[in-house]
Amino acid sequence: MAEILEFRWHGRGGQGTVTAAKVFAEAALAEDKFIQAFPEYGPERAGAPLAAYNRVSDEPIYIHCAVKNPHYVAVVDATLLTGGVDVKKGAHEDATYLINTTKPASEVREIMGLSGGKLFTIDATGISREELDRPLPNTPMLGAIAKISGEISLQTLTDAIKLRLGKKFSDKIINANIKMAERGFGEVKGE
Repeated sequence: MAEILEFRWHGRGGQGTVTAAKVFAEAALAEDKFIQAFPEYGPERAGAPLAAYNRVSDEPIYIHCAVKNPHYVAVVDATLLTGGVDVKKGAHEDATYLINTTKPASEVREIMGLSGGKLFTIDATGISREELDRPLPNTPMLGAIAKISGEISLQTLTDAIKLRLGKKFSDKIINANIKMAERGFGEVKGE
């Protein structure tokens, strides 16, 4: 049986977390992988905590339930680490975490009480403010998760971004998002 990798994204409404999970899935599909992407909402309003999920495999995926034991956890908003959301819940002991923060990984590890696994950080909000002039960290997070997971190439990711955003946004916005993904891929730091 082929391994199914599970991803859980934590963010707040309005940060593009659900879109990130969908774009990640579209990129994985373009690389001939089998995928799932789905959100889980609480109160549906801007700023409310939410989660989104991906499953990725080289073989068909026949399970259709919530992701309970993720291999990868991406935290789009670091305030969730101390805001009542248990981002570690159910994660594999050796899970890989990606946190949007300016803090060093060692400090984040202490805040999370994380003893095992891998921890990566990226200033995704800073990148989005510089490139898009808005705090929309989803695209730099996508670049970073592509790099640390190795499940999709940067080229496939940028193609998926063009496809997804090309339906609604100008070339200026699309190009800024591609630049943010490239920077996320290149600027992610790990310990």
